[in-house]
Amino acid sequence: MLGAVESGLLYALMALGVYITFRILDFPDLTVDGSFTTGGAIAALMIASGYSPIVATAAAFAGGLAAGACTGLLNTKARINGLLSGILMMIALYSINLRIMGKPNISIYGEQTVFTGLPLLLLMPIAIILIKLLMDWFLYTDFGLALRATGDNSKMIRSFGVNTHTTVIVGVALSNGLVALSGSLIVQYNSFADISMGIGMIVIGLASVIIGETIFGSRSVFVTTISVILGAIVYRLVYALALRVEWLNATDMKLITAVIVIIALVVPMVRKSLHQKAVAKKRAEQLLQGTGGGAR
Repeated sequence: MLGAVESGLLYALMALGVYITFRILDFPDLTVDGSFTTGGAIAALMIASGYSPIVATAAAFAGGLAAGACTGLLNTKARINGLLSGILMMIALYSINLRIMGKPNISIYGEQTVFTGLPLLLLMPIAIILIKLLMDWFLYTDFGLALRATGDNSKMIRSFGVNTHTTVIVGVALSNGLVALSGSLIVQYNSFADISMGIGMIVIGLASVIIGETIFGSRSVFVTTISVILGAIVYRLVYALALRVEWLNATDMKLITAVIVIIALVVPMVRKSLHQKAVAKKRAEQLLQGTGGGAR
């Protein structure tokens, strides 16, 4: 369970990145599967080459920003559908990541990382809180409000003179920067990078966002970002518990993830349906009582 909490903290940054595109921008970005590996590949290569882990982590974040910006440019300037833009960039990043790494995997076992001498459960909460507060502050700035409005109603915000191309590019870039940052930290935690490490990351990110919003709510940006972070931790705990079931094993990871996402999507719908039925029943009872009172 302790390992699950540690994994949840590492994946929380990736979940925050997915939250920006899927919830704030309403942009179906599949670049995540590629940019996650990009961050890990850059960090692993630089650390193995003797660079400071802090510099390597910053470079990984920059690599994610670049990948996201390319997706945003494909969508806004080349006018390619958002979903297709993400798919194209994800495919391109597979080859780019292989170029960066030079081979399918890189080991950094025994090398200095950001976690050397510092326990993860001390470092990551501090880092996540700082990034969460910076993200909240950014989303309440004029540009952040324009970015949020772009996802809500792009036509309306354009009528106020806002360049929605810029907001989309910056939003998608920031999202993938956080995803790549998460990838770089996970590589340093696991001491190796692999070309296939990003497969299915978008599903994990979505699961974290949906679970967090379902359990902890989404009343405001401040509350929602907390919910997303906690959602990532809850997801890893549920996943760890699922793997303890005797007839499940590690090869069932993708199936478990899909089932968790399905449950997280269905529960709010069922809850809403039950609430609507309860409200309708209450109104019917009030009408009947009113009719009975009038008859008397």
